[in-house]
Amino acid sequence: MGIDPGTLNMGYGIVEEQDGNRITMIGCGVISAPQKLPVEQRLCLLYEGLLKVIADFRPSEAAVEEPFVAGNARSALAIGRAQAVAILAAAQAKLPVSRYMPTQVKQLVTSYGRSGKDQVRQVVKLQLGVSDLPEASDAADALAVAICHLNQGHMDRVLKRGYQE
Repeated sequence: MGIDPGTLNMGYGIVEEQDGNRITMIGCGVISAPQKLPVEQRLCLLYEGLLKVIADFRPSEAAVEEPFVAGNARSALAIGRAQAVAILAAAQAKLPVSRYMPTQVKQLVTSYGRSGKDQVRQVVKLQLGVSDLPEASDAADALAVAICHLNQGHMDRVLKRGYQE
């Protein structure tokens, strides 16, 4: 399960690896909270929504995107709160949690750490073998995080085998 945290919209993407090299999309979507609510109530709604998604799909692992801190500390703090909610929901469900910086996600999905959103979206479509993704960029971003996590797992296993030989 990949999670793209936000305090208004939290994207999630569930993927499954088949045949050792093919990735299939199981589901994706966005959990939304009304902007008019205070942040603590929004975070609570996002947390409850994420717990429901985890209960419905039963992923075996979770990967969460880290906040990008490009000079906007206030925005980074808000996304950090949403990230904490995502990590807490996954931890409560006893899922192992991995965290990835946006550049890591782009690197492990497109092989270029500075890819644009549109390029990431196109590569995600190709890797999943789908003709289209949901309009919500949060869901597509979450799928990219999930694919990144699978790709990182592949690299870790290859490196581990290499060290054992």
